[in-house]
Amino acid sequence: MRFDIARAGSGLAYEIRQIVVVANKMQELGLTVCWENIGDPVQKGERIPAWMKEIISDIIREDRSFAYSPTQGMNETREFLVQKVNSRGGVQIKPDDIIFFNGLGDAIARSYSSIRSDARIIVPEPTYSTHFLAEVLHASFPPNTYRMNPYQGWQPDLKELEQKVKSHNSIVGILVINPDNPTGFVYPEEALRQIVKIAKTYDLFLIFDETYINMVYNGSKTVPLSDIVGDVPAICMKGISKEFPWPGARCGWMEIYNVDKDETFARYVDTILKQKMSEVCSTTLPQMAIPRIMSHPEYNKYLGERLRHYERLSNIAYNILKDVPCLIVNRTNGAFYMTAVFNEAFLNNRQTLPIKHDSVRNFVEHLVSQNIELDKRFVYYLLGATGICVVPLTSFFTSLQGFRMTLLEKDEDKFTWIVKTIAESVAEYIESAR
Repeated sequence: MRFDIARAGSGLAYEIRQIVVVANKMQELGLTVCWENIGDPVQKGERIPAWMKEIISDIIREDRSFAYSPTQGMNETREFLVQKVNSRGGVQIKPDDIIFFNGLGDAIARSYSSIRSDARIIVPEPTYSTHFLAEVLHASFPPNTYRMNPYQGWQPDLKELEQKVKSHNSIVGILVINPDNPTGFVYPEEALRQIVKIAKTYDLFLIFDETYINMVYNGSKTVPLSDIVGDVPAICMKGISKEFPWPGARCGWMEIYNVDKDETFARYVDTILKQKMSEVCSTTLPQMAIPRIMSHPEYNKYLGERLRHYERLSNIAYNILKDVPCLIVNRTNGAFYMTAVFNEAFLNNRQTLPIKHDSVRNFVEHLVSQNIELDKRFVYYLLGATGICVVPLTSFFTSLQGFRMTLLEKDEDKFTWIVKTIAESVAEYIESAR
């Protein structure tokens, strides 16, 4: 073409999906793959209960489930969600303060693309890829970050956060993912209150991703942003993809807090809504299902059973991986991910794992012959040698070398085998180039 039409950032990769391309190639070469890369409970064997399927079947019989919804979302669903927020006694909202999207990926993309390119959102490090990619693409520059510390249970460095906010006038907002993806960290109330205080002190707004807010265990406790936000302008993102779980519904929403408290924030929210209008609306059927599923007498019991399962797997994984000398591992207390970090002194580009399939070994050797991150090198060898597919931690925009796996396997014996195999593979990999 007459000039380069791709905007800056087009070379960025979504490694959670990118690794699938590599794993599929290995499957074609004869490898059996165990998928630990993506947080899809259904793909990992989650059985959707009959009562939930009956609700959805009943909605399908209603003609209006095939129609457009209002641009901001189904009125009765927004009223239901407003009641849930307002009943907690914190910030009070109205139905017009809720906007539905085709999944939180859509909401995230629109929230960042509606910000001026010279204004930045500071994000945690590591951070979930969708937020990181959206922030980079909107500004065409690497993001500002505040570190999550694996040596302190993944606690965020709030002193660093405040210092960066104070030093960089381009920062207009703070992102918090609670519970966190990829680390599984659950923010205690006091840490959240400090973040709200920083936002208020420096005249910022907040973006909270609360996809997993009702998925907390191991005795941890947190609070939703609506309880503590006070009069700080904020966007809270929620969805049904993990909690129901119904990832294929592509249904998420923003709750807008204190839009009437700041004219600049109000104009920003209006920009998001106008972008949404160009799309007309989001999918209707899953919106209609939300009040009926969440208010069903079996819902909390069903969610509780799932959380107990994640808690068991969290402790199985922690008790195995914590004894691997070269790994830093924290117990997962929310969401369903386990992240392990390599001690930086242990990795090099000479380490290998034995791979039985000649064609798979040749493919892996080709991949690692390129200039890639050392944790990605380990991930490729782990995949080729064992069939276990995890995600390199550096793909979550961090210099920390490690990997993320899920806690979604329904067979606990198989899960134990997976974690033990990873632990043994790490030890063998480290020793291979001593």
